[in-house]
Amino acid sequence: MKPILALWLSFLFTMTNPLLAQYLVVGTYTNNNSTSKGIYIYSFNKQDGSLEQVSMISTTNPSYQVVAKDQKTVYSVNETAAGKISAFAFDAASKQLSLLNTVESLGDDPCYLELDQTGRWLFCSNYSSGSFSIYAIQPDGSLGPLSQFIKHAGHGPDTSRQEGPHVHSTTISPDNHFLFVCDLGTDQITSYPFDAATGKVDTAATFITNTTPGTGPRHIALSKNGRFLYNVTEMGGTVSAYALTNGKLQLLQTEDQLKAEKGKAAGADIHFSPNGKFLYVSQRSNSTIEIYKANRKNGKLSFAGTQSTNGNFPRNFTIGPSGTWLLAANQKSDNITIYKVNKRTGLLTATGKEIKAGIPVSLKWILK
Repeated sequence: MKPILALWLSFLFTMTNPLLAQYLVVGTYTNNNSTSKGIYIYSFNKQDGSLEQVSMISTTNPSYQVVAKDQKTVYSVNETAAGKISAFAFDAASKQLSLLNTVESLGDDPCYLELDQTGRWLFCSNYSSGSFSIYAIQPDGSLGPLSQFIKHAGHGPDTSRQEGPHVHSTTISPDNHFLFVCDLGTDQITSYPFDAATGKVDTAATFITNTTPGTGPRHIALSKNGRFLYNVTEMGGTVSAYALTNGKLQLLQTEDQLKAEKGKAAGADIHFSPNGKFLYVSQRSNSTIEIYKANRKNGKLSFAGTQSTNGNFPRNFTIGPSGTWLLAANQKSDNITIYKVNKRTGLLTATGKEIKAGIPVSLKWILK
């Protein structure tokens, strides 16, 4: 069995096994008078969607995390000038994180992390510097040596926010052959061929997709079959569907349900439901989750509805492994709200449950 296929089968078993305990990893901002001190771990009740804090580890501005597929390691940015990346081991017995090591991100304000499909390489986006770095992962889960560093160039039409490149996300393709990099500052999505044997991208064979000027591509989600890519823009608040062939993107459709005034949009996060039927997008502009039905044959989206996040500024959200629950992290109201997902319609129902957290901005899962 091919190594990537074996890893994915193991990952899918982990995600769907109902006997596994589920823990929510909550990343936060620790500055700006936040009550938060770092990364928080919550035990999640799969039956009623409730949360109970079980541990915390202090670290500076852990604003984005990614969890290793073996569920043993959590990687976090430390979003500061001259940023850092930290690796933490998760102990299932004590439910505690412990620091393995920290490396320089090689840029300012790292904001996004991604692991390749083999789990051997970590990609880090440096927002303010407009760059990304690739690090090796050691056998014990710690961060190893730098494999590659890439710096973007250029700017967009909005001189107040696009004076230079701003790499906002790095997303690997399901087949592990391409890395898709969203640059808010240049209004571009760059497809880089990736070689998992060397941990490097091919900068001479890129494919660049120009998005609508001034919209600022932020995050993307890929369909399970790898045929379609979906992008939410931060400054436009739009959602675009692309056909994906050998790393090249072809625009199929753009949806603008937000219809925000210029300069007032704040699109944020984007995720598929586990069954791949529905696409969800958070809009910080009006504190909502937009819901789209995705056609798995032609990639087109149809708008299904909008749900208030019952908070302010949902920077990040997550859908539980079973697809039954959606949790939204409201950055400016210091709360995480919980919704029941209708798997038939994709619509959300507020449960009335929430937890208080100081500036929550990242939600990830550990399954043990």
